[in-house]
Amino acid sequence: MRANKSASFHLPAGIVKTTLAMLFIGFLAWAYQVVQPPPPPNIGGSSDGPLIMAPCYKFSGILGTTLAVLVVGFLAWAYQVSQPPPPKICGSPNGPPITAPRIKLRDGRHLAYKEHGVPKDDSKYKIIFVHGFTSCRHDAVVADTLSPDIVKELGIYIVSFDRPGYGESDPDPNRTLKSIALDIEEFADQLGLGSKFYVVGYSMGGQITWNCLKYIPHRLAGIALLAPVVNYWWPGFPANITAEAYSQMKLEDQWALRVAHYTPWLTYWWNTQRWFPICSAISRSLHNFLKQDKELLTKLLDNKDNYVAQVRQQGEYESVHRDANIAYGSWEYTPLDLQNPFPNNEGSVHLWQGVDDLFVNVTQQRFIAQNLPWIHYHELPGSGHLFPHADGMSKTIIKSLLGVK
Repeated sequence: MRANKSASFHLPAGIVKTTLAMLFIGFLAWAYQVVQPPPPPNIGGSSDGPLIMAPCYKFSGILGTTLAVLVVGFLAWAYQVSQPPPPKICGSPNGPPITAPRIKLRDGRHLAYKEHGVPKDDSKYKIIFVHGFTSCRHDAVVADTLSPDIVKELGIYIVSFDRPGYGESDPDPNRTLKSIALDIEEFADQLGLGSKFYVVGYSMGGQITWNCLKYIPHRLAGIALLAPVVNYWWPGFPANITAEAYSQMKLEDQWALRVAHYTPWLTYWWNTQRWFPICSAISRSLHNFLKQDKELLTKLLDNKDNYVAQVRQQGEYESVHRDANIAYGSWEYTPLDLQNPFPNNEGSVHLWQGVDDLFVNVTQQRFIAQNLPWIHYHELPGSGHLFPHADGMSKTIIKSLLGVK
């Protein structure tokens, strides 16, 4: 047990070296001042002060210099621990191998993807699936759980992709709310999905789907948001609703979200330090899962064992940490600002939410649905965050989105 405890407080060698170097500089500054003789006494002046003040002044100067050096050393240490290591880009000499098909975006980045369902050219409905937090292209729940008979009968093609920094898609250090929507649009164009396509987003992917409604509504045939993550700092939400939802989160998640919102440059340090509990989703804690979620989770984790190492293989910061910073940062819009993309009922927007979800509070989803009456809101009593994995749920979600019986 002692060995484990000491290991948990181990600091990287670079940080230790920097701190020791700054302390050594401080020692040299102190030693230099100590060996210097005091100024000569003012023999011709009054006797009150010079001989007494000089030693006090020397001590004060030594102390001030030492404290200043210690502060600089601390700042150097703090800067180093807050800096994430460079990402391990897939296909680079020291990076993971490329195993998935990828498309190249106009800025040179690559998006890896996985196709499901009937062949694209034979399909009637083309759907892009946007995965959630700490997930990847393999976590396409609607594709994995939809009956093959339904897929064939309706002619459904589904394509999932690794969001920037996840799996085998290149990180996007310049990622914004708008850029991910434009990535999805360009992704659809390069795959030849046509002028309009459907988008289904789950959890954090559901939040990203709001960006599609904001920035590329003209490209959408329909949208399904499954338990979309909410930002507690979206303006326009009543303070009592936000405060109630926020207070129901685990304390470690409240802290992690505050860090992401107020000091995003500390997100890497906060979620890698060992002194305080970190974000439960990043640590893969099971505390936020209900009994029914845990039952579904057993099957989900059995399948995920084959690819879980791929999810964050390019680095924690470029995947989950950047995700959190953008999700809980300051947005230039909120869902309440959105207009109906289908004024002539040529498509539909569906929002699905489990009442007992401990990750995403139902009260804020209700408020969104009340203020956006064009959204088809589906509330699921007794369901938690993993409801899309329940038997038959994907069939219901997809048929509602496509408007078929």
